[in-house]
Amino acid sequence: MDYSLYPRNDVLCIDMRSFYASVEAVKLHLDPMKALLAVVGDPSRSGSIVLAASPALKKKYGISNVSRFFELPKDQNLHIVPAHMADYLKVSTEIIKLLYQYVPKEAIHPYSVDEVWVTVNGLKRRFGSRLEIAERIKSDILECFGITCSIGIGDNKFLAKVVMDLHAKKQGIAECTYEDVPQKLWPFPVETIWGVGSRMKKNLQRMGIITLGQLACFDLQRLRKRFGVMGEQLYWHAWGIDLSPVIGNFIKTEQKGFGHGISLLRDYSKEEVHVCILDLCEEVCRRARTAHMAGKTIQLGISYSKETGGGFSRSASVSIPTNVTMDMYHVCMDLFFRFYDGISSIRRVYVTLTHLYGKQATQLSLFEDRAKKDDIGYTMDAIRAKYGATSLLRASSYTDAGITIERSKKIGGHYA
Repeated sequence: MDYSLYPRNDVLCIDMRSFYASVEAVKLHLDPMKALLAVVGDPSRSGSIVLAASPALKKKYGISNVSRFFELPKDQNLHIVPAHMADYLKVSTEIIKLLYQYVPKEAIHPYSVDEVWVTVNGLKRRFGSRLEIAERIKSDILECFGITCSIGIGDNKFLAKVVMDLHAKKQGIAECTYEDVPQKLWPFPVETIWGVGSRMKKNLQRMGIITLGQLACFDLQRLRKRFGVMGEQLYWHAWGIDLSPVIGNFIKTEQKGFGHGISLLRDYSKEEVHVCILDLCEEVCRRARTAHMAGKTIQLGISYSKETGGGFSRSASVSIPTNVTMDMYHVCMDLFFRFYDGISSIRRVYVTLTHLYGKQATQLSLFEDRAKKDDIGYTMDAIRAKYGATSLLRASSYTDAGITIERSKKIGGHYA
């Protein structure tokens, strides 16, 4: 591979070690790397998921982020704490602010609440080599927040990310250039890189591709014919090549739709699910109104309980783009009564509004007062923005089937 044809950048991929658990350990004045600590979504439910386990807990008992509360060991030194999502978001934001001391915001690409790419091109004269910059950032994060991080360093985002996953989580900091790819990437199984899930892994294994080295040496035309664009991307990744931009506005994205869904804590009957659907429509339309958008395609998805399984996902289009809650609700209920099997209990509901238009594209109607309907929605939004999300609710939200009040206490599905 002639790597001279491809750009070389100085990219760091920073991952906070067991981030949620580390934040909670610091709050309790414990060492995040030595304490036995588990962050549980809802400790009042035995089946609640373990959102994060401290490194020591993972090592000693094999607890992972897919374990359940009831699987935690009976250890008197184990600290079990509920999730506090607002705290994690606050710390994540402060870490990003710390990175501003090194680079401008255009060089920072948050990947998740606990992982971020940082491009440090051109900083050698001020801060040293990219390895020295990584060491400084790692030290600053530990000193300011008490949190340990792993940092991968690469010539592009992919190399920084994959060397962080494969090597830095054990070494603390690891570096991979184009020339290091055969040594540091090729011996590993294909499923260690993006885009290779269980199904792709099986498909590649049927072709005799087990390791990244075998993938890199496979015929590109055969991969492209078998897997299309994905096959070509996997091939170039196996060679460590990634042309993703490393400088830019990584926050701004084109809004293609608005959606909201919930996995219910109990089975809902057909007589009460309409309350949940109305609450979800209210939130989706509120977000659309805030963005001054309206949509023509409305989708309803229903999943039945585990006992029966199945469900449906159907959509319908309206003639005039809308962001009016009751308009969307009536379409969703029409879809529900048309496709619901009539007997199954319901455990998950989601609604989406897509095929978006700017609000100015909405037409007037001779047969209804759309302006009045719009004003009601915007007025309710203004009251909630000023006095809180639950300051003005529909009466149905106060019933046992309502979900808005409980969801208002959570961030990302977990208590703030």
